[in-house]
Amino acid sequence: MPQAKIGVIGGTGLYDIGGMTDIEEVDITTPFGQPSDSIIIGKLEGVGIAFLPRHGKGHRISPTELPVRANIYALKSLGVEHIIAVSSAGSFKQEIKPGDLVIPDQLIDRTRSRVNSFFGNGIVTHIPFAEPFCPVLSQVLYESAKEVGAKVHQGGTYVAMEGPAFSTRAESRLYRSWGADIIGMTALPEAKLAREAEICYAIIGCVTDYDSWQERSQPITIDVILNVLHQNIDTAKKIIKLAVSRIPEKRNCGCATALETAIVTDPELIPAEQRKKLNPLIGKYISDRKA
Repeated sequence: MPQAKIGVIGGTGLYDIGGMTDIEEVDITTPFGQPSDSIIIGKLEGVGIAFLPRHGKGHRISPTELPVRANIYALKSLGVEHIIAVSSAGSFKQEIKPGDLVIPDQLIDRTRSRVNSFFGNGIVTHIPFAEPFCPVLSQVLYESAKEVGAKVHQGGTYVAMEGPAFSTRAESRLYRSWGADIIGMTALPEAKLAREAEICYAIIGCVTDYDSWQERSQPITIDVILNVLHQNIDTAKKIIKLAVSRIPEKRNCGCATALETAIVTDPELIPAEQRKKLNPLIGKYISDRKA
């Protein structure tokens, strides 16, 4: 199996990166099913990366139906230590305009129908999640965005909603009153699962519209959103191309050791099936604790 330390999850409109060399397409079966699509392994600017289109080629999978556990597990099995995720978003702030980018640093979970952990069924973990996005990777993305000339906002709170319908105006105004900055449908459970897998995770939020808190003569439509999104995607590709060579080789953030003190179940009591299934995530800790 080919290996890559950097993963890229492409959101709506980002189905390939371009400029990759030494390309190999791999199909992976995980204990949590099939990922959204085949994973493209190759090199970008001489750096090994793994690219996965979040919604599948042709955008076949809705946010609620995404096989997120399979996606993150598959990337982990390829050796991925950093994930750059691209996500479309609506804005709650007048100054965060359609066409802008946001590198968020906080999350509010408003999803309802998604499995958000690898664990359970005999093994309990409580990961630290005060900083849901890797600060080191987020800083690399912000600096890269500035360098390519993007209008980018550093930090901000991302509301993760269930979808697939967009917000009501009342919901949108409620989230705005909370001080949230942007809203999207895919940051969770991706961010939580990446943390459980001890993978650094950060988002390039591509702002497409002002959500529904603003009064308009006409409601926002998907074709308007997609038009702005395609412009954002071109910029996101430039950022990724620049960022991959700037990600530190050695990780000094908390993401890399998130499970070190998170597993509370007695190793002797973890079911053998769970131990085997989750070995890529917990193997080093369970063996250490048994020793």
